[in-house]
Amino acid sequence: MAPIALETEDHKRDAAFNKAMHGKSAQERAGLLSMMQKDADAQKAAVNEYFKHWDNKAAADETPETREARRAEYATLTRHYYNLATDLYEYGWGASFHFCRFAHGEPFRQAIARHEHYLAHTMGLKEDMTVLDVGCGVGGPAREMVKFTGANVVGLNNNDYQIERATRYAAKEGLSHKLSFTKGDFMQMAFPDNSFDAVYAIEATVHAPSLEGIYSQIFRVLKPGGVFGVYEWLMTDKYNNDDPEHRSIRLGIEQGDGISNMEKIAVALKAIEAAGFELELHEDLADRDDPMPWYWPLSGNFKYMQSIWDFPTIFRLTKLGRSSVHKFVGVLETLGLAPKGTQKTADSLALAADSLVAGGQKKLFTPMYLMIARKPKV
Repeated sequence: MAPIALETEDHKRDAAFNKAMHGKSAQERAGLLSMMQKDADAQKAAVNEYFKHWDNKAAADETPETREARRAEYATLTRHYYNLATDLYEYGWGASFHFCRFAHGEPFRQAIARHEHYLAHTMGLKEDMTVLDVGCGVGGPAREMVKFTGANVVGLNNNDYQIERATRYAAKEGLSHKLSFTKGDFMQMAFPDNSFDAVYAIEATVHAPSLEGIYSQIFRVLKPGGVFGVYEWLMTDKYNNDDPEHRSIRLGIEQGDGISNMEKIAVALKAIEAAGFELELHEDLADRDDPMPWYWPLSGNFKYMQSIWDFPTIFRLTKLGRSSVHKFVGVLETLGLAPKGTQKTADSLALAADSLVAGGQKKLFTPMYLMIARKPKV
Protein backbone atom coordinates (compact mmCIF):
# COMPACT_ATOMS: atom_id res chain seq x y z
CA MET A 1 0.00 0.00 0.00
CA ALA A 2 1.38 3.40 -1.00
CA PRO A 3 2.11 6.05 1.63
CA ILE A 4 -0.87 8.28 2.48
CA ALA A 5 -0.86 11.87 1.22
CA LEU A 6 -2.68 13.91 3.87
CA GLU A 7 -5.40 16.34 2.87
CA THR A 8 -4.69 20.04 3.36
CA GLU A 9 -6.70 21.40 6.29
CA ASP A 10 -8.79 24.55 5.77
CA HIS A 11 -10.67 25.41 8.94
CA LYS A 12 -12.07 28.67 7.55
CA ARG A 13 -13.56 26.83 4.58
CA ASP A 14 -15.08 24.18 6.84
CA ALA A 15 -16.50 26.77 9.25
CA ALA A 16 -18.09 28.66 6.36
CA PHE A 17 -19.65 25.47 4.99
CA ASN A 18 -20.93 24.53 8.43
CA LYS A 19 -22.59 27.93 8.79
CA ALA A 20 -24.08 27.69 5.31
CA MET A 21 -25.47 24.16 5.68
CA HIS A 22 -26.40 23.91 9.34
CA GLY A 23 -27.04 27.53 10.33
CA LYS A 24 -28.25 27.54 13.93
CA SER A 25 -29.62 24.00 13.84
CA ALA A 26 -26.91 22.80 16.26
CA GLN A 27 -28.91 24.55 18.98
CA GLU A 28 -32.05 22.53 18.23
CA ARG A 29 -33.08 19.31 19.88
CA ALA A 30 -31.51 16.23 18.34
CA GLY A 31 -32.87 14.57 15.25
CA LEU A 32 -35.70 15.66 13.00
CA LEU A 33 -35.95 19.30 14.13
CA SER A 34 -32.29 19.85 13.30
CA MET A 35 -32.57 17.88 10.06
CA MET A 36 -35.36 20.14 8.80
CA GLN A 37 -33.30 23.31 9.10
CA LYS A 38 -30.52 22.64 6.59
CA ASP A 39 -29.70 24.82 3.60
CA ALA A 40 -30.76 23.01 0.42
CA ASP A 41 -27.82 24.09 -1.74
CA ALA A 42 -25.20 23.22 0.87
CA GLN A 43 -26.90 19.88 1.53
CA LYS A 44 -26.83 19.13 -2.19
CA ALA A 45 -23.12 19.92 -2.32
CA ALA A 46 -22.44 17.58 0.63
CA VAL A 47 -24.54 14.81 -0.96
CA ASN A 48 -22.71 15.11 -4.27
CA GLU A 49 -19.29 15.23 -2.62
CA TYR A 50 -19.97 12.17 -0.48
CA PHE A 51 -21.87 9.92 -2.85
CA LYS A 52 -19.49 10.46 -5.78
CA HIS A 53 -17.40 7.78 -4.06
CA TRP A 54 -20.23 5.25 -4.06
CA ASP A 55 -22.76 5.88 -6.83
CA ASN A 56 -22.42 3.38 -9.69
CA LYS A 57 -19.50 1.68 -7.95
CA ALA A 58 -20.76 -1.78 -7.08
CA ALA A 59 -18.71 -4.24 -5.05
CA ALA A 60 -18.28 -6.47 -8.09
CA ASP A 61 -16.65 -3.61 -9.98
CA GLU A 62 -14.45 -2.33 -7.16
CA THR A 63 -10.81 -1.79 -8.07
CA PRO A 64 -7.74 -0.77 -6.05
CA GLU A 65 -8.03 2.62 -7.78
CA THR A 66 -11.54 3.29 -6.46
CA ARG A 67 -10.44 2.42 -2.92
CA GLU A 68 -7.38 4.62 -3.29
CA ALA A 69 -9.58 7.53 -4.44
CA ARG A 70 -11.57 7.24 -1.22
CA ARG A 71 -8.42 7.07 0.90
CA ALA A 72 -7.04 10.16 -0.83
CA GLU A 73 -10.07 12.17 0.28
CA TYR A 74 -10.49 10.54 3.70
CA ALA A 75 -11.05 13.79 5.62
CA THR A 76 -13.52 15.33 3.17
CA LEU A 77 -15.40 12.03 2.83
CA THR A 78 -15.76 11.65 6.61
CA ARG A 79 -16.59 15.31 7.21
CA HIS A 80 -19.42 15.33 4.66
CA TYR A 81 -20.69 11.97 5.83
CA TYR A 82 -21.27 13.43 9.29
CA ASN A 83 -22.69 16.64 7.83
CA LEU A 84 -25.36 14.40 6.32
CA ALA A 85 -25.76 11.65 8.91
CA THR A 86 -25.39 13.24 12.36
CA ASP A 87 -29.03 14.22 12.82
CA LEU A 88 -30.20 10.79 11.65
CA TYR A 89 -27.76 9.12 14.05
CA GLU A 90 -29.05 11.13 16.99
CA TYR A 91 -32.65 10.46 16.01
CA GLY A 92 -32.19 6.72 15.57
CA TRP A 93 -29.44 5.81 18.04
CA GLY A 94 -28.60 8.55 20.54
CA ALA A 95 -25.56 10.69 21.33
CA SER A 96 -23.04 7.84 21.60
CA PHE A 97 -22.35 6.68 18.06
CA HIS A 98 -21.12 3.17 18.82
CA PHE A 99 -22.15 -0.43 19.43
CA CYS A 100 -21.81 -2.37 22.67
CA ARG A 101 -22.26 -5.71 24.37
CA PHE A 102 -25.53 -6.58 26.11
CA ALA A 103 -26.19 -8.40 29.37
CA HIS A 104 -29.47 -10.13 30.16
CA GLY A 105 -32.17 -7.61 31.06
CA GLU A 106 -29.91 -4.65 30.28
CA PRO A 107 -31.60 -1.66 28.62
CA PHE A 108 -29.98 -0.18 25.53
CA ARG A 109 -28.77 3.11 27.08
CA GLN A 110 -27.32 1.33 30.09
CA ALA A 111 -25.43 -1.11 27.87
CA ILE A 112 -23.99 1.76 25.82
CA ALA A 113 -22.70 3.44 28.99
CA ARG A 114 -21.29 0.17 30.34
CA HIS A 115 -19.28 -0.29 27.17
CA GLU A 116 -17.72 3.13 27.72
CA HIS A 117 -17.09 2.39 31.41
CA TYR A 118 -15.39 -0.88 30.51
CA LEU A 119 -12.91 0.90 28.26
CA ALA A 120 -12.19 3.50 30.96
CA HIS A 121 -11.72 0.77 33.56
CA THR A 122 -9.47 -1.33 31.34
CA MET A 123 -7.33 1.70 30.51
CA GLY A 124 -7.15 2.79 34.15
CA LEU A 125 -8.47 6.31 33.64
CA LYS A 126 -8.31 8.33 36.86
CA GLU A 127 -9.48 11.62 38.34
CA ASP A 128 -7.90 14.71 36.73
CA MET A 129 -5.93 12.81 34.09
CA THR A 130 -5.64 14.71 30.80
CA VAL A 131 -7.34 12.51 28.21
CA LEU A 132 -7.88 12.82 24.45
CA ASP A 133 -10.99 11.43 22.75
CA VAL A 134 -10.06 10.85 19.10
CA GLY A 135 -13.09 11.27 16.85
CA CYS A 136 -15.48 12.33 19.60
CA GLY A 137 -18.74 12.67 17.64
CA VAL A 138 -21.30 14.80 19.49
CA GLY A 139 -19.54 14.00 22.76
CA GLY A 140 -21.73 11.27 24.24
CA PRO A 141 -18.84 9.00 25.28
CA ALA A 142 -16.70 11.95 26.38
CA ARG A 143 -19.43 13.19 28.74
CA GLU A 144 -19.77 9.70 30.17
CA MET A 145 -16.00 9.41 30.65
CA VAL A 146 -15.90 12.70 32.56
CA LYS A 147 -18.78 11.66 34.81
CA PHE A 148 -17.46 8.12 35.35
CA THR A 149 -13.75 8.88 35.91
CA GLY A 150 -13.44 12.58 36.74
CA ALA A 151 -10.80 12.94 34.02
CA ASN A 152 -10.34 16.10 31.97
CA VAL A 153 -11.25 15.20 28.39
CA VAL A 154 -10.47 16.95 25.11
CA GLY A 155 -12.57 15.80 22.16
CA LEU A 156 -10.99 15.96 18.70
CA ASN A 157 -13.32 16.14 15.71
CA ASN A 158 -13.08 17.03 12.02
CA ASN A 159 -16.73 18.10 11.76
CA ASP A 160 -17.72 21.60 12.89
CA TYR A 161 -21.40 20.76 13.30
CA GLN A 162 -20.68 17.90 15.68
CA ILE A 163 -18.34 20.14 17.68
CA GLU A 164 -21.12 22.71 18.08
CA ARG A 165 -23.56 20.06 19.27
CA ALA A 166 -21.01 18.48 21.60
CA THR A 167 -20.16 21.85 23.13
CA ARG A 168 -23.85 22.60 23.68
CA TYR A 169 -24.48 19.25 25.37
CA ALA A 170 -21.44 19.63 27.66
CA ALA A 171 -22.62 23.05 28.78
CA LYS A 172 -26.17 21.76 29.33
CA GLU A 173 -24.84 19.02 31.63
CA GLY A 174 -22.51 21.39 33.49
CA LEU A 175 -19.36 19.68 32.26
CA SER A 176 -17.65 22.50 30.37
CA HIS A 177 -14.99 22.90 33.08
CA LYS A 178 -13.86 19.30 32.49
CA LEU A 179 -14.64 18.82 28.82
CA SER A 180 -13.68 20.76 25.69
CA PHE A 181 -13.71 20.13 21.96
CA THR A 182 -11.30 21.09 19.21
CA LYS A 183 -11.33 20.96 15.43
CA GLY A 184 -8.71 18.93 13.61
CA ASP A 185 -7.71 16.07 11.34
CA PHE A 186 -6.59 13.17 13.51
CA MET A 187 -4.01 12.19 10.89
CA GLN A 188 -2.17 15.47 11.54
CA MET A 189 -2.94 16.56 15.10
CA ALA A 190 -1.92 20.05 16.16
CA PHE A 191 -1.19 19.02 19.76
CA PRO A 192 2.43 19.14 20.94
CA ASP A 193 4.31 15.92 21.58
CA ASN A 194 3.68 14.24 24.95
CA SER A 195 0.47 16.18 25.71
CA PHE A 196 -1.89 13.55 27.17
CA ASP A 197 -1.88 11.01 29.97
CA ALA A 198 -4.22 8.78 27.99
CA VAL A 199 -5.94 8.61 24.60
CA TYR A 200 -9.01 6.61 23.62
CA ALA A 201 -10.98 6.11 20.42
CA ILE A 202 -14.38 4.48 20.23
CA GLU A 203 -15.18 3.22 16.72
CA ALA A 204 -13.60 6.34 15.20
CA THR A 205 -10.13 5.51 13.90
CA VAL A 206 -11.76 3.27 11.27
CA HIS A 207 -12.19 6.54 9.34
CA ALA A 208 -8.41 6.85 8.99
CA PRO A 209 -6.89 6.04 5.59
CA SER A 210 -4.04 4.28 7.41
CA LEU A 211 -4.19 2.66 10.83
CA GLU A 212 -0.44 2.96 11.27
CA GLY A 213 -0.74 6.64 10.43
CA ILE A 214 -3.41 7.39 13.04
CA TYR A 215 -1.81 5.18 15.70
CA SER A 216 1.51 6.96 15.13
CA GLN A 217 -0.16 10.34 15.72
CA ILE A 218 -1.71 9.04 18.93
CA PHE A 219 1.67 7.68 20.02
CA ARG A 220 3.25 11.10 19.43
CA VAL A 221 0.78 13.08 21.56
CA LEU A 222 0.80 10.57 24.43
CA LYS A 223 3.16 11.16 27.34
CA PRO A 224 5.78 8.45 27.94
CA GLY A 225 4.07 5.69 29.90
CA GLY A 226 0.67 6.86 28.66
CA VAL A 227 -2.07 4.42 27.66
CA PHE A 228 -4.10 4.15 24.46
CA GLY A 229 -7.39 2.25 24.36
CA VAL A 230 -9.49 1.65 21.28
CA TYR A 231 -12.60 -0.16 20.10
CA GLU A 232 -11.73 -0.72 16.44
CA TRP A 233 -13.95 -1.62 13.48
CA LEU A 234 -12.22 -4.44 11.60
CA MET A 235 -12.86 -7.27 9.20
CA THR A 236 -12.03 -10.61 10.82
CA ASP A 237 -9.76 -13.37 9.57
CA LYS A 238 -12.82 -15.03 8.05
CA TYR A 239 -13.20 -12.16 5.59
CA ASN A 240 -12.14 -13.02 2.04
CA ASN A 241 -11.96 -10.07 -0.34
CA ASP A 242 -12.21 -12.44 -3.32
CA ASP A 243 -15.63 -13.62 -2.14
CA PRO A 244 -18.28 -11.40 -3.83
CA GLU A 245 -20.67 -11.66 -0.87
CA HIS A 246 -17.96 -10.74 1.63
CA ARG A 247 -16.86 -7.80 -0.48
CA SER A 248 -20.46 -6.57 -0.83
CA ILE A 249 -20.91 -6.67 2.95
CA ARG A 250 -17.69 -4.75 3.52
CA LEU A 251 -18.55 -2.12 0.91
CA GLY A 252 -22.06 -1.71 2.33
CA ILE A 253 -20.58 -1.00 5.75
CA GLU A 254 -18.07 1.45 4.30
CA GLN A 255 -20.64 3.33 2.21
CA GLY A 256 -23.22 3.58 4.96
CA ASP A 257 -20.71 4.62 7.62
CA GLY A 258 -18.36 7.03 5.87
CA ILE A 259 -15.33 4.72 5.81
CA SER A 260 -12.65 5.07 3.17
CA ASN A 261 -10.67 1.91 3.89
CA MET A 262 -11.55 -0.83 6.37
CA GLU A 263 -8.80 -3.30 7.32
CA LYS A 264 -8.49 -6.77 8.83
CA ILE A 265 -7.52 -7.54 12.44
CA ALA A 266 -3.99 -8.58 11.49
CA VAL A 267 -3.37 -5.18 9.88
CA ALA A 268 -4.45 -3.35 13.03
CA LEU A 269 -2.24 -5.44 15.30
CA LYS A 270 0.74 -4.88 13.04
CA ALA A 271 -0.02 -1.14 12.79
CA ILE A 272 -0.21 -0.52 16.53
CA GLU A 273 3.15 -2.17 17.11
CA ALA A 274 4.70 -0.39 14.10
CA ALA A 275 3.61 2.91 15.66
CA GLY A 276 5.83 2.11 18.68
CA PHE A 277 3.28 0.87 21.20
CA GLU A 278 3.65 -2.04 23.58
CA LEU A 279 0.41 -3.99 23.13
CA GLU A 280 -0.87 -5.06 26.56
CA LEU A 281 -4.26 -6.51 25.66
CA HIS A 282 -6.24 -7.28 22.54
CA GLU A 283 -9.52 -9.16 22.17
CA ASP A 284 -12.53 -9.26 19.90
CA LEU A 285 -15.30 -8.55 22.40
CA ALA A 286 -17.86 -9.55 19.77
CA ASP A 287 -16.72 -13.13 20.37
CA ARG A 288 -17.77 -13.08 24.02
CA ASP A 289 -20.57 -15.49 24.90
CA ASP A 290 -23.22 -12.82 25.50
CA PRO A 291 -26.95 -13.57 25.67
CA MET A 292 -27.60 -11.19 22.78
CA PRO A 293 -25.36 -10.14 19.88
CA TRP A 294 -23.99 -6.62 19.54
CA TYR A 295 -26.00 -6.06 16.36
CA TRP A 296 -29.43 -6.85 17.78
CA PRO A 297 -30.68 -3.22 17.77
CA LEU A 298 -30.09 -3.11 14.00
CA SER A 299 -31.88 -6.40 13.43
CA GLY A 300 -35.31 -4.99 14.26
CA ASN A 301 -36.11 -8.15 16.20
CA PHE A 302 -38.34 -7.57 19.22
CA LYS A 303 -37.30 -10.85 20.84
CA TYR A 304 -34.19 -9.00 22.07
CA MET A 305 -36.12 -6.16 23.76
CA GLN A 306 -35.00 -5.80 27.40
CA SER A 307 -37.36 -3.05 28.52
CA ILE A 308 -40.25 -1.01 27.17
CA TRP A 309 -37.79 1.86 26.66
CA ASP A 310 -36.03 -0.17 23.97
CA PHE A 311 -39.19 -0.24 21.84
CA PRO A 312 -38.54 3.01 19.91
CA THR A 313 -34.96 2.00 19.09
CA ILE A 314 -35.99 -1.43 17.80
CA PHE A 315 -39.08 -0.22 15.95
CA ARG A 316 -37.13 2.38 13.96
CA LEU A 317 -34.96 -0.43 12.60
CA THR A 318 -37.70 -2.92 11.69
CA LYS A 319 -38.68 -3.12 8.02
CA LEU A 320 -41.85 -1.22 8.89
CA GLY A 321 -39.92 1.39 10.84
CA ARG A 322 -37.35 1.92 8.09
CA SER A 323 -40.07 2.06 5.44
CA SER A 324 -41.94 4.63 7.52
CA VAL A 325 -38.83 6.79 7.89
CA HIS A 326 -38.08 6.46 4.16
CA LYS A 327 -41.59 7.59 3.22
CA PHE A 328 -41.75 10.30 5.89
CA VAL A 329 -38.43 11.81 4.85
CA GLY A 330 -39.56 11.62 1.23
CA VAL A 331 -42.70 13.60 2.10
CA LEU A 332 -40.58 16.16 3.97
CA GLU A 333 -38.37 16.53 0.90
CA THR A 334 -41.41 16.90 -1.40
CA LEU A 335 -42.89 19.58 0.85
CA GLY A 336 -39.57 21.38 1.07
CA LEU A 337 -39.32 20.80 4.82
CA ALA A 338 -36.18 18.68 4.49
CA PRO A 339 -33.46 19.26 1.89
CA LYS A 340 -32.99 16.94 -1.06
CA GLY A 341 -30.57 14.14 -0.27
CA THR A 342 -31.91 13.45 3.22
CA GLN A 343 -33.78 10.38 2.01
CA LYS A 344 -30.73 9.14 0.09
CA THR A 345 -28.65 9.46 3.25
CA ALA A 346 -31.25 7.59 5.31
CA ASP A 347 -31.32 4.80 2.72
CA SER A 348 -27.53 4.57 2.87
CA LEU A 349 -27.71 4.16 6.65
CA ALA A 350 -30.26 1.38 6.14
CA LEU A 351 -27.84 -0.35 3.75
CA ALA A 352 -25.16 -0.08 6.41
CA ALA A 353 -27.48 -1.60 9.02
CA ASP A 354 -28.21 -4.62 6.82
CA SER A 355 -24.51 -5.05 6.01
CA LEU A 356 -23.49 -4.75 9.65
CA VAL A 357 -25.99 -7.40 10.70
CA ALA A 358 -24.83 -9.70 7.90
CA GLY A 359 -21.19 -9.08 8.81
CA GLY A 360 -21.91 -9.82 12.45
CA GLN A 361 -23.94 -12.95 11.80
CA LYS A 362 -21.27 -14.38 9.50
CA LYS A 363 -18.44 -13.35 11.84
CA LEU A 364 -16.81 -11.33 9.06
CA PHE A 365 -16.80 -8.02 10.95
CA THR A 366 -16.38 -6.68 14.47
CA PRO A 367 -17.06 -3.16 15.76
CA MET A 368 -15.36 -3.84 19.10
CA TYR A 369 -11.88 -5.17 18.65
CA LEU A 370 -10.38 -3.96 21.91
CA MET A 371 -6.72 -2.98 22.04
CA ILE A 372 -4.95 -1.54 25.07
CA ALA A 373 -1.42 -0.33 24.35
CA ARG A 374 1.18 1.73 26.16
CA LYS A 375 3.84 4.18 25.07
CA PRO A 376 7.17 3.09 26.59
CA LYS A 377 8.45 5.32 29.42
CA VAL A 378 11.87 5.63 27.81
